Amino acid sequence: MLRKGSELLVGDRDVLLDLDYAGEAQAPDSYGSLHNGAFIPPRYLSSAAGDEAVDDDDDPIYVDFDAKNNQQAPPLGNYFRDGKTKIDFVLVWEVRSLRKRRTKGRGQSEVTGEEAGQAVGAEDASRSERRKAQLAQWRDKFVQNLQNVGLLLEKEETANEKKTINFLKLSAPWDVLVFYAEELCLRAPLQAQPHPDFNTSARILKRLCIPNVMAESVPNRPLDCYTCAFRKSKMDKFLGCDNRETYFTNTQRHRIVYEILARTVYGKRKRAEVGVARLLNEGAYTASFPLHEGPFQLPKYEVRPDELNQRQVIFHYWARWSKWYKYQPLDHIREYFGEKIALYFAWLGFYTAWLLPAAVVGSLVFMSGVMSMGSNTPAKEICNSGSSYCMCPLCNTCQPWNISDICPMAKVGYLFDHPGTVFFSVFMSFWAVTFLEYWKRKMATLAHHWDCMDFHEEEERPRPEFAAMAPAMEQNPVTGVKEPYFPEKARLTRMFTGSMVIIIMLCVVVIFLVTVIMYRGIISVMMFHTGSPVLRTQAANIANISSSMVNLGLILLMGQVYTALAEKLTKWEMHRTQTQYEDAFTFKVFVFQFVNFYSSPFYVAFFKGRFVGYPSNYGTLFGMRNEDCGPGGCLIELAEQLFIIMVGKQLISNIQEFVIPKVKAWRQKRALDKVRGKKASHEPRRWEEDYQLVECEGLFEEYLEMVLQFGFITIFVAAFPLAPLFALLNNWVEIRLDAHKFVCEYRRPVAERAQNIGVWFNILEALSHLSVIANAFLIAFTSDFLPRLLYQFKFDNDLNGYVNFTLAYAPLNYTDHPLCRYKAFRDDNGNYTLVYWELLAVRLGFIIAFEHVVFFVLRAIDWMVPDVPESLELKIKRERYLAKQALAENQEALLQATRPLAT
Repeated sequence: MLRKGSELLVGDRDVLLDLDYAGEAQAPDSYGSLHNGAFIPPRYLSSAAGDEAVDDDDDPIYVDFDAKNNQQAPPLGNYFRDGKTKIDFVLVWEVRSLRKRRTKGRGQSEVTGEEAGQAVGAEDASRSERRKAQLAQWRDKFVQNLQNVGLLLEKEETANEKKTINFLKLSAPWDVLVFYAEELCLRAPLQAQPHPDFNTSARILKRLCIPNVMAESVPNRPLDCYTCAFRKSKMDKFLGCDNRETYFTNTQRHRIVYEILARTVYGKRKRAEVGVARLLNEGAYTASFPLHEGPFQLPKYEVRPDELNQRQVIFHYWARWSKWYKYQPLDHIREYFGEKIALYFAWLGFYTAWLLPAAVVGSLVFMSGVMSMGSNTPAKEICNSGSSYCMCPLCNTCQPWNISDICPMAKVGYLFDHPGTVFFSVFMSFWAVTFLEYWKRKMATLAHHWDCMDFHEEEERPRPEFAAMAPAMEQNPVTGVKEPYFPEKARLTRMFTGSMVIIIMLCVVVIFLVTVIMYRGIISVMMFHTGSPVLRTQAANIANISSSMVNLGLILLMGQVYTALAEKLTKWEMHRTQTQYEDAFTFKVFVFQFVNFYSSPFYVAFFKGRFVGYPSNYGTLFGMRNEDCGPGGCLIELAEQLFIIMVGKQLISNIQEFVIPKVKAWRQKRALDKVRGKKASHEPRRWEEDYQLVECEGLFEEYLEMVLQFGFITIFVAAFPLAPLFALLNNWVEIRLDAHKFVCEYRRPVAERAQNIGVWFNILEALSHLSVIANAFLIAFTSDFLPRLLYQFKFDNDLNGYVNFTLAYAPLNYTDHPLCRYKAFRDDNGNYTLVYWELLAVRLGFIIAFEHVVFFVLRAIDWMVPDVPESLELKIKRERYLAKQALAENQEALLQATRPLAT
């Protein structure tokens, strides 16, 4: 629990904003300092200026004094030393001991005695000192301007003989909050309303009078209110305006202070030396973050649930593994992390819930294949054929083999290639589009509930890297302010060059794919030459599984390399705003990862076995015969690849997400403990604890992982009905891993507003439409569904003789092994038979019919399911009515003033 400490001196509190002391002239770049909780006004800095020049151990911004005589026990919590002023933000910078480094440099010079080395060392030291002085000057000006805005400041430090870590605590007083709340158009509460029930399953279970084990009462749920734009002149109309301490939530305070930090100038405005983001990029500060709301662990003594802090609530009721089956407390997540992160978890939870019916249907389809495996007539014919079908050799140095040798694989192949998989692919096409339609409704409801429906990003400021590297300044046509400018023609040239690099990297992926194909062929030949009957019959499986593992390793390696390359390319392209930068980076990485992850499954599904040729006229690649599908068909090989790539990627990603943040936090804590020294045994203060945590890495990697998973369970679902089940199991783990990272291991991110999941929704829509086309071709050309259907229609409904129907005789000129059989619809001369062309017509007709029917139904679903629920439209109208009533006083006064003129 929070522990209060001694209060700050009243006199020092009174001069927090007193920058212009009447008795003395003040340098334009000087400002007061708060050293370990004690404020030093600017008028006292001049007397200490001489001491700064002598003592190199001090930070040039702050003066030194006897800290032992002024040491006070700070309160344990997010407050200044007075125990009352809230800490809204913390800036951190580190200063190494100059005296120690200079002494070390002199010692090295005496040992070497080389004048050239001394000159180089002196030059490097001089350059380093100039850089440090520049950073100190920037910090000086920046903090002075923060005080001019009206922020309250207090400084703490943790030091040893080698390094000093400085923490500058910032707080926004009431007047500053009110001014920026109106400028940023924050929403103000007008009237409380009952919390809406977002969970469809909860409503269904309630109607059926079934106990809902997923529901849980979470304490301190934020109020749901009708809101309108904040107006200082209408404060008396808003709920809670009488309590200044709690009127603005902590996330709103953080957002306001961060807006001030982003706008504040620290150098010359014409050079775009503005904002804390660029200061972090330049190295003037090492970190900036809002504080977590105390510890996340529950206290050892018993407390009421409503006495827990926000962080403890979301940890206890959300981030723990035991809560895997409970609804997510989205309102609490939004209250603590902001709308952008809350929308990610809302989408992830919604997606995971929708995976449940897909996983159930997929499991039933797979079980139906298991139960009907014994009634598969073609598999029975293969197993009972004995030596009736002598098959042509699979390589130039291999021997003929009997088709009965592949009896086990023929039976297993039916699990992934039976009529149920056709039904499941149609089902998943409808599932994908219906899921996205209902997510749009959910997204609209959440955007209104969280006051983001009318949110539009303001005119964005230039990115810090862009501002630092832009070669010119031009006037912004929107704001009228001169900003860094990069010529559009030069940017397009760089983007074109970057596109060439992307194409080269995609070619590298294709090269690796060819390498894996050749590896698979070499392993198959080696297995055949062992002479073992088991290895010979399982050669294709062994080669496919081992090559899939090699392919997974190459995919992960190339993904890491290309992500780093895409980041450098996107920076080099000089995009002006962060949104433009993120969209360009997302496009590059997704296009590459799409080809990287899906190229091998696409090859197996649509190209493998299509260019084999026939005996005496085999197709070759680099002298090796083109590979054919294995004994069980290409679908079972595709299922094996999907299982290894999809599940392997998920396992490795989850292990990384679990281990890497803990390692980073351990290293950060170890470095801070070295600085704290003997104080390391004492409980660290809140800002020290948060500085030990890992910087929040954003949501890009989380979205990318889930979108790639969405592609696996929709594009290739006809070959792997269990994909939704594995995705569901992974997402249950993913939600808790991500929740634990954000609550326990990441520094608290600045709350960002958003009304949707951005460009990722467009990518999901594209994948859902691509899945319809891919599944149509998969069923038509890779599955045996249509050949069996044609045989049943033309010859035998029970599929008797189907195996012989699919096998052709080797051409008469093939004298190595005459009369051997191979799988194709060809005559004795190697030409396609009439059955081949009939089957091709059936396949093309099926694709056209499948796509038209599915897309028609999808458009019907889109038309029948409105994007905004009717109940939400009523709420929006009610809110607008209340907003007009609350803000209509000026209009009424205007009407009363105009009535006498009218008479």
